[in-house]
Amino acid sequence: MFPVMNFIAPDRIETESVRIRAAARAVSRLAAERAEALDRTGAFPAGDIIDCHEAGLLAAPLPVALGGSGLDAPAMAPILRDVLTELGRGNLALGRLYEGHVNALSLILRYAAEPVLRRLVDDIQAGHLFGVWNTQPQIGGLDLDPHGTGTLAGAKSFASGAGSVTRPLVTARRPDGRQQMLVVSLDPGTRADLSSWRAHGMRASASGVLDFTGLPVAAQAAVGAADDYFREPHFSAGAWRFTAVQLGGIEAVFDSLRAHLVATGRGGDPHQAARLGEAAIAVETARLFVGRAADLASDPDADPERVIAYVNLTRLAVERAGLDVIERAQRSVGLAGFLEPHPLERQIRDLATYLRQPGPDRALTHAAAHVLAAPHTADALWRNPGAEDASDLRPGRAA
Repeated sequence: MFPVMNFIAPDRIETESVRIRAAARAVSRLAAERAEALDRTGAFPAGDIIDCHEAGLLAAPLPVALGGSGLDAPAMAPILRDVLTELGRGNLALGRLYEGHVNALSLILRYAAEPVLRRLVDDIQAGHLFGVWNTQPQIGGLDLDPHGTGTLAGAKSFASGAGSVTRPLVTARRPDGRQQMLVVSLDPGTRADLSSWRAHGMRASASGVLDFTGLPVAAQAAVGAADDYFREPHFSAGAWRFTAVQLGGIEAVFDSLRAHLVATGRGGDPHQAARLGEAAIAVETARLFVGRAADLASDPDADPERVIAYVNLTRLAVERAGLDVIERAQRSVGLAGFLEPHPLERQIRDLATYLRQPGPDRALTHAAAHVLAAPHTADALWRNPGAEDASDLRPGRAA
């Protein structure tokens, strides 16, 4: 039997963490060198994905017993956080694609039956890029055999890596209206329409529309039961992963700002120093939120509602930090930062685009509702059950 949970022995964690972090740094450095050229042409970062495969990063989320490094295991959350941030620092488009690959593998490891898992592990080891495509076009969507012909019908929109992700995990509407996860087998360069992807940033993510109409249902791999994709807390809590990628983009902007001030000799100006200090606060705020969110989301003893609320706050905290760093960088560097080939020109466009994640207002108000109803003072809001006094310690309440 294949393992149900992705467990990694404690004595393997340090060994794997050193190797994986080193691999991510090497891939990130090469990605940073290619990023500007990819942005100009809007080309998919194929070379970066090949590097990820050759470095073992595509297979890394798999358990060690399946030929991976156990990167999806709860104990490996700090290493996964660092890998996602490192790749995002090199190129946010690459970070976005890798985060989608990790997300898909996490869902497969959690919900796939053994025969399906065995089949997909072979594809992962062969270097296929996975992704998660859930967004529907405004009209229509993807339906599972709507006409009784044994085929799929419909499309997915904003599909990152369309035409290059060859094993997307998609949600398809069943006849009863519920959603079924499928891993669809696609040939490279087929069925993708990238004509609408004329984006301000993240151009190399190659996000477009992909039409699945006519593909045989029986040839695809069903993962889990109906509506498993939306099961909480994993559906909402998994958002911490894209905040880790965003953190890498924020750090890249910060580093370019600092390098500019050093190169121009303007860092000693008190106004420039103040902006750099404020940007450093924002970067560290984002880093601390992402780290805590990763720890909570990987803690099996954490209260699910508390985890979702904290991850939602992390989404907004990282967005705010990113916007603050962008503003400080643009004010400090001035017009030069808006001109090619200054690195900030592309980095800021990519970060501003990637910060636009769905439902930010809903995430914030959901977190606020949890805080409002919580029976604890601020210092105990995010502690695990048993780590704080069980009494109701809100101001005005008797202990």
